[in-house]
Amino acid sequence: MPPLRLSILACIALCACATSLLAGGVFIAPHVVLAALLHPHDGTNATIVWQLRMPRVAIAAAVGAALAIAGALLQGLLRNPLVDPYLTGVSAGAAAAIALSILAGIATPWLPALGFVAGLGAAVVVALLARRGSGIDANRLILAGISLSALFSAIVAFAIARADSPDAAQQILAWLAGSIAGRTWSDLRFALPYLGMGSMLAIACIPALNALRAGDVRARTVGLDVDRAQWMILAAASLLTAASVTLAGIVGFIGLIVPHLARRVIGSDARSLLPASALLGAGLCAVADAIARSIIAPSELPLGVLLAFIGVPAFLYLYLHQEQRV
Repeated sequence: MPPLRLSILACIALCACATSLLAGGVFIAPHVVLAALLHPHDGTNATIVWQLRMPRVAIAAAVGAALAIAGALLQGLLRNPLVDPYLTGVSAGAAAAIALSILAGIATPWLPALGFVAGLGAAVVVALLARRGSGIDANRLILAGISLSALFSAIVAFAIARADSPDAAQQILAWLAGSIAGRTWSDLRFALPYLGMGSMLAIACIPALNALRAGDVRARTVGLDVDRAQWMILAAASLLTAASVTLAGIVGFIGLIVPHLARRVIGSDARSLLPASALLGAGLCAVADAIARSIIAPSELPLGVLLAFIGVPAFLYLYLHQEQRV
């Protein structure tokens, strides 16, 4: 049954990406889009499809899949379905670095790289603060993540308040709101190695995730090095989240909602849960980006804002459901 359901989810994700190719400021009929895909150097429509829309669809799918996998990894590590990838402080650290860089007048092409480095640095600090012996304490991880995120949010607020021009403040807010507008193939090429490393680490963590479902004590009895597994899972989630932030800014709720939905569809076995989360996340983010650039056309709604409208009710449902179950 899982292979069949994964095949269905893959078809849904492909359909979502194909539908997203049709969205944009200029209407292009489906058969024209198909012709442009088959002939990438033939006319204006091919340029629009390959240079404007395809990068957005690819980046949206990559961001959605990465955040969903990161969410599933952290939820498995902490055994809590209400955890999301930004718990590690990656997004807040990246946002603070980008805000200060904009305030300092650093050139825009450097911002993604600075955000990536700062996001990983924040994750390392959170992990060190959460360290207990040679492993990671779940409660310390949550408290350290929340505390550092609050500090970084204050830095962002300071940068906005000290911005010399409305354009600088607007640029900072654009990163905070989350958007794929203006992203190109070069942005994806920068993030792709880190997405690849994070994905390979996530695959390597699958046996550990399944063992940890029974608790740390039982996992140790079956021979799992729990401390090493915790660090690997945290490293994979941090890499995936940091790469996503460099591509789309802060896009919330995908890492919280999608793994929960994937568990309902395919179960908690990490061998099926991670690919199901990736497919659902890719499809959801691609469709959300298509809606974001169509709903108030010719203007564009930030992707993070649109997903917040979806994510907040979903989070409240999850929270209330969790309370009732307890």
